[in-house]
Amino acid sequence: MHRILFTGPESTGKSEIARQLSIHYGTAMAPEYARQYLERLGRPYEETDLLQIAKGQVAMEDQQTSLAQRLLFCDTGMLVMKVWSEFKYGRCHPWILKELHTRRYTLYVLCGIDIPWAPDPLRENPHERQELYDTYLRELKALGVPFIELWGSREERLEQMHELIKRVLNS
Repeated sequence: MHRILFTGPESTGKSEIARQLSIHYGTAMAPEYARQYLERLGRPYEETDLLQIAKGQVAMEDQQTSLAQRLLFCDTGMLVMKVWSEFKYGRCHPWILKELHTRRYTLYVLCGIDIPWAPDPLRENPHERQELYDTYLRELKALGVPFIELWGSREERLEQMHELIKRVLNS
């Protein structure tokens, strides 16, 4: 099973490309659990909600892994939880950090900030995209995991991913 994780700041096309690839390859996708959680929360989220979101994301990914066919596209993961927690609250729950260091993916895809910001009631930081992107890049390098940076139009990104997936499946 090849798990491909999309990561990066808000509004960089992670959900869209994960969805398109899962459809194209006829396999499962692990969507962003935070969106489901926050839409039904009924109040502003708090720091303690981040742990519940992280656990829900892991459970969603594990469930979708059992449904996947050779490939699983993950809309987000524990790196997003770590970066967001530290950016917003200055710390990160140890459970999230443990999961970040034990869950592995064939490829991590850091989505670039060249796609225009799309307003959404659940998005918070249209002006900190570069700062957040730089944080993700530093974190990926520190983790020592295989990753690529994905830039370009939506069509160019999709084309790049198809080429990468061909290499992954033939390796």
